[in-house]
Amino acid sequence: MPAHLFLGLISGTSADGIDAALVAFEDAATGPLQARLAFARTYPWDPALRTQLVELGQHAATLPLDAVAELDVRIGRAFADAALQALADSGTATADVAAIGSHGQTLRHNPGGEVPYTMQLGDPSTIAERTGIRTVADFRRRDVAAGGHGAPLLPALHAALLHSVAEDRAVLNLGGIANFTLLPRAGEVRGFDTGPANGLMDAWCLHHRGEAFDRDGAFAAAGQVDDALLARLLDESWFALPPPKSTGRDRFHLGWVESKLRGEEAPEDVQATLLALTARTVADALRAAQPGTTRVVACGGGVHNRALMAALAGAMPGCVVESSAAHGLDPDAIEAMGFAWLARATLRGEPGNLPSVTGARGPRVLGGIYPA
Repeated sequence: MPAHLFLGLISGTSADGIDAALVAFEDAATGPLQARLAFARTYPWDPALRTQLVELGQHAATLPLDAVAELDVRIGRAFADAALQALADSGTATADVAAIGSHGQTLRHNPGGEVPYTMQLGDPSTIAERTGIRTVADFRRRDVAAGGHGAPLLPALHAALLHSVAEDRAVLNLGGIANFTLLPRAGEVRGFDTGPANGLMDAWCLHHRGEAFDRDGAFAAAGQVDDALLARLLDESWFALPPPKSTGRDRFHLGWVESKLRGEEAPEDVQATLLALTARTVADALRAAQPGTTRVVACGGGVHNRALMAALAGAMPGCVVESSAAHGLDPDAIEAMGFAWLARATLRGEPGNLPSVTGARGPRVLGGIYPA
């Protein structure tokens, strides 16, 4: 089969924009997967819609059923608009796209409950109707139905693009939540969430500075780590759970941070401590799961926070900590590339999950297909 273009769409835990990635895949009989990023861009949310999504994600608001249904369609329209704009910006014809892979926007994620569930909104029928492109969506729920966590879903792509027989590596995604893909020189791929990455820092920064994120970690750099507060934050039972595990804004939200405060902390010190929490939990998780790691390849929005990257390097001595850009992969596009890849796998009838990562009972073809 010749190269095909797939368009991946995702809005992550931070809801800081809709990432679009147009990817060309080469189907080779032998050798590693060939994936070429043809175009990538992040499209902003409507501010009022983003505010609503953040509040819902923080458990700061609830919605009646009718409003949830309306929100599903509104998110679907936003994703469709992002897809159409990506095609226009890249000069790509609709007919040249084999499928859209849409993650949607996660509002709730609780795969470990008595009744496990995960909820992503962004009506795929609306996306298919507005774009005229076959859409694949709802990737996580099949893995959860099979006893898995539905996350992380990108380790298979990470392994295809970044595995090395020369060293033990880890791919660190720094979105709202941090997660690892562990790529040993030999042996099975593993992966799991480690806890908050940008999500808590973004929420605290927005609350105290009115800014959506802490550019270059300047807010955190103005403060000092509060060791007592850090200890209270680390005293969260979830951190001690063994993999497979996943989490989200359901657990790590602004209210969770505020419940740990004594009331006298300076805002910049809290920000510095939240940054330290990310670095500490990432480093602890890597030491426990793959202590021989010599290279950490980072991607996601946190790569641009120089203070965070420096803290991670300091917390993991002996590891090279570098952006995926050093390997020719745009750190802002890898997640969206992953959902383009998952759409391709679904259409080919191939599993998209790794049971060694999610804990599912076996490989599963993920997602539903919505014809154009």
